[in-house]
Amino acid sequence: MNGWLVGAAALVFLIGLAHSWIGELRIFRHLRERGVVPTGGAPVLRAFQTRILWASWHLVTVMAWAFAALLVWLSQPASRAASGGVVEWTLAAALTAGAGLVLWSNRGRHPAWIALLAAAALVLMSLSQT
Repeated sequence: MNGWLVGAAALVFLIGLAHSWIGELRIFRHLRERGVVPTGGAPVLRAFQTRILWASWHLVTVMAWAFAALLVWLSQPASRAASGGVVEWTLAAALTAGAGLVLWSNRGRHPAWIALLAAAALVLMSLSQT
């Protein structure tokens, strides 16, 4: 089992968990009038826009958990051999692009870019272990 990939998987899973949990606490609870899916946000957002924002927000967590599952799968020697490094490079590129997007959009004030870049680095470190 590749420890770098297991570490990256754990970090990406925690990023997803924190993303949904903190988003619910800091953003969506203020937009929720009733039920699970918020519909508030007037006058800036309509109910439909708030609903799609909420779904998109939590989609990031679902995708992060899918990345984490792939990383755990890749940590197995047979899976790594089958991937030929393509999946690792793809995940590292996606995590790096995400880190760059967060860094640029928030001028470095949001710490998610650090966690995403750290996860990408762990994936890249795994490539040195064959």
